[in-house]
This record gives sequence, C-alpha cells and structure tokens, in this order.
Amino acid sequence: MGVMDVRRSAERYPGGDPQAGIQSWHAFSFGPHYDPDNLRFGAIIACNEERLAPGAGFDEHPHSHTEIITWVVEGELSHRDSTGHLTRVRPGDVQRLSSAAGVRHVERNDSDTPLTFVQMWLAPLEPGGEPSYEIVHGIADSTPYAVPEAGAMLHVRRLAPGERTAVPDAVHVYVHVVRGEVRLGGEKLGPGDAARIADARDLAVEAATGAELLMWEML
Repeated sequence: MGVMDVRRSAERYPGGDPQAGIQSWHAFSFGPHYDPDNLRFGAIIACNEERLAPGAGFDEHPHSHTEIITWVVEGELSHRDSTGHLTRVRPGDVQRLSSAAGVRHVERNDSDTPLTFVQMWLAPLEPGGEPSYEIVHGIADSTPYAVPEAGAMLHVRRLAPGERTAVPDAVHVYVHVVRGEVRLGGEKLGPGDAARIADARDLAVEAATGAELLMWEML
C-alpha cells in the first residue's frame, strides 16, 4: 500500500488579496507561510487553489526553474506570457508553462463570473533551458499527461458514484480531489483534500459521489 499522508483542505495556508478579489489556499510552504517540514513532495513544490472574482487577477510576475500546471475548476482563465502566448483556459483543459531559465506571465479573470483553478508547481530535474508552453483542450478521461522535465505524469480521472480507479504504482503519488467525495486507503477525501503516498502499491480510489481527481505519478 505504501505510506499515506492525508492533508485536508482546511489545513491549507490562506493567502491572496481578498480586497482585490483574490483568495488563495496553499497546500505547501508558500510565501509568508514558511514551513520547513512541508516544502515539497516528490516533484511538487506547490498546489494552490485560487479563486478570482470577475476582473481580478495576478499582474505580470516572473517564474523560473518551475513547471507550472493549471487546471480550471470553474470559469475561464485568461493567460498571457512573455513568450507571446495568449490563451483562455477552461474546465477540462490542461495548461503547462515551463518557466525554465525565466518567463513572465499574467493570469486574470476577464469574464463576468467567478473563476476557480488549481495550480501545481513542479521542480524540474535539471535547471535552465528555454521556456515553453502547451495547452491541451478538453483532455480525455484517463489520458495521462507527461511532464518529463519533472519526471512526472498527470492522470485526470472523472468517476461516477461507486466507480473505482487504480492509483499508479510509483515512488511518489499525489492525489488531489477537485470535486466530489472518494475513499482511499480507508480515508474519505472531499474537495480540496489530498493524499501524499510514498511507495504506492496496489491502491485504488473509489468514488462515493461523482468525483474529479488529479493524480500525479512521480519518481
């Protein structure tokens, strides 16, 4: 089974700027919430849930040596970066920005409805390189998305009530519940909850309700 560490959504560090319409919840040590015992798991160094009110967003800011994966839960994310990419990210799309030696970008909610997205930062196996960008529109269920720069694979699963799915056998597995309720290793997990599993073997997730999961398989 491996060793499983469950982290609840209520344990996340609050952040953002509520007066500016930005609410953030951080699963890992982040900014002023420094926690030396919670710096990373496998390749993952951040898993942030962001909520942006209409018209709110993050002005241009830099990143480097980070693989940034974004998953929209509801609404539409407007994204622009210094390499010339201008896109809108919607539910079901996987967006990846490889910041490499350095890139700047803007993330905004330019719509008239609230925006919620989950953003995960992964540490690359090697620093440097040229920035790159990719978006997969409407990724199919169970279609793995590889991030070789970080030695990681993302599995998106959408489960019906009572449906089961295997957890990848891997040195590190991170399971994030986007929506719904599931059972994993004797634990019930709800929206925003996550499980960090070391040396995962012969595990399965069972949906108690309709559910959506992001599962990272890592070295």
